[in-house]
Amino acid sequence: MRFVSVAAAAVFVLAGMSSGVAHAESAPGCGSVTQIGKTAYIGGDSRDAKASVKQFIGCGKNYAYIYVWDSFARKVGDFQISVAMDVEGELQGQRTYPRNQQEGWSAGRDSLNRCTRAAGGLKDFVISEDTWLTAETDRRC
Repeated sequence: MRFVSVAAAAVFVLAGMSSGVAHAESAPGCGSVTQIGKTAYIGGDSRDAKASVKQFIGCGKNYAYIYVWDSFARKVGDFQISVAMDVEGELQGQRTYPRNQQEGWSAGRDSLNRCTRAAGGLKDFVISEDTWLTAETDRRC
């Protein structure tokens, strides 16, 4: 009986540690992808951000990814995300998702031999109907 309660507590602790962290593993239409560069944060830093923005490579393409942290999604409850690849200063593959969707991928871009970064936007409808909070990852060439 004691083993079950210890195991349950361990699962609870692990679940709590992972809330708010993106767990991206594959882009739509592509198998496994690999993150390149550092994670960018919208509305805070690695401790209290509202969302994370990351750049991935896989299947011969670059992808941008955005994830709204559980803590922000639960608190606000009315938001929207948009994500795109910045390919040498031009936004490409942009996708804007329906309200309250917590994660999203840009369309893949054939840009492995060009300078790129992931760009993400978050609109918090509680604060403003018009303002996007944004972040970009570091530039990768």
